[in-house]
Amino acid sequence: MIFQAIGLMSGTSLDGLDICFAKFEKQKAWDFEIIKAETIPYPKALEDQLKNSIYLSPEELLELNSEYGFYLGKTVKNFIEKHQLQHIDLIASHGHTVFHQPQKKFTLQIGDGRAIKIETGLPVIYDFRSQDVLMNGNGAPLVPIGDELLFSQYDACLNLGGFSNISLKVNNKRIAFDIAPVNIVLNKFAQELNKDFDENGDLAKTGKIHENLLSQLNSLEFYQKPHPKSLGIEWCNENIFPMFRDVEAIDILATFTEHAAQQISNVFNKNHLKNVLCTGGGTFNQYLIEKIRNKTTTEIIVPKKELIEYKEALIFAFMGVLRLNNEINVLSSATGSSQDHSSGIIA
Repeated sequence: MIFQAIGLMSGTSLDGLDICFAKFEKQKAWDFEIIKAETIPYPKALEDQLKNSIYLSPEELLELNSEYGFYLGKTVKNFIEKHQLQHIDLIASHGHTVFHQPQKKFTLQIGDGRAIKIETGLPVIYDFRSQDVLMNGNGAPLVPIGDELLFSQYDACLNLGGFSNISLKVNNKRIAFDIAPVNIVLNKFAQELNKDFDENGDLAKTGKIHENLLSQLNSLEFYQKPHPKSLGIEWCNENIFPMFRDVEAIDILATFTEHAAQQISNVFNKNHLKNVLCTGGGTFNQYLIEKIRNKTTTEIIVPKKELIEYKEALIFAFMGVLRLNNEINVLSSATGSSQDHSSGIIA
C-alpha cells in the first residue's frame, strides 16, 4: 500500500502555513518519506484576522471560515504547481484553532475543507478534532498516532510549539498530554521587544529570572492534574498573562523559559525516559534546549530541520491516509475519549 498525501498545519504561533507532501508505504509497518515541504508566511492582514478570530462576531467568524478555506485551497494549489507534484491521493487540513473547550464539548478549527476541495479538485479531510470532543475526549493531542506508527523507536516525542506536548508509552499504552505553554508566551513578549520571536533564546538569556513569579507559575493547578489534559489560548489568558502585569518583557522571557524547561524536564525525569525526539519551532531555541538538558539525563534528539519543522504537517497527512482507509487515527489513551476512532470529515 502506497499513498501520497499533503498535510496542512497552522499552529498557534501563526508563523505561517506548513505544507508537507509525503509518501507513506505500508508493508509490515508504516514508513514515510517527506518529498516536499514549505512554510508559507501569512499575509499580514490574514495573520491579524486569525490572531483576533477569537473576538469576532458569529457572522464574521463564518465569513473567515470560508475565506480562510479558499486561501488554503489557493495556497496548496500554488504549492502543487510550483513543485509539479503528481499522484496526490488527498489533502489533510488541520485548520486554524479559534476555540478549544473540550469540557463544554466543542472545539473549532476554521478553514472550510470544502473550499479547499473546490480550489484543488482533490479529496480533502478536515476537522479532525470535533468527533473526539463529542466522544468525551480532549480533542488533543492527535499527533500520537503518528508517534506510535512512524516514530516508535523513541521513548517519547516532544513537540515544542505554541504549547509543549509529549507522547510516550506507559504500560504498553501510548499516552499524550500538553506539558506547558511555550512559544505562545515567548513570542508575545519577544514581539513587545520588536522581534518576531526569541531567536536561539538570546533575549531570555539577558533577562533576570523572577523567583516569585517562577514559583507562582510552577504552582499552577494544571501541572498537578493527571493526563489526559490539554491547554488553549483561553487558559493562558486566564492563568498566565495576568501574572505578568508588573514585569518587564525581557524578564518574562527569562522566567518563562526557565519555567518551561523545569516543567518539561520534570516530565522526562518522572517517566525515566532514555531518549526523546524533539520537534517543533521551539527546538531551534538553543537556550531552552540547553536548560532542559541541564535538568535531566534524558537524551534529547534533535533531528534534521525538515522533520523539526514539518513533523506535525506530516502526521496530519498520515492521519488523512488512515481516515481514507477507515483505520484508527485517534488514540483514546492520548485524548481521553471513550474509544479509539477514525476521525475527520471527508470532502
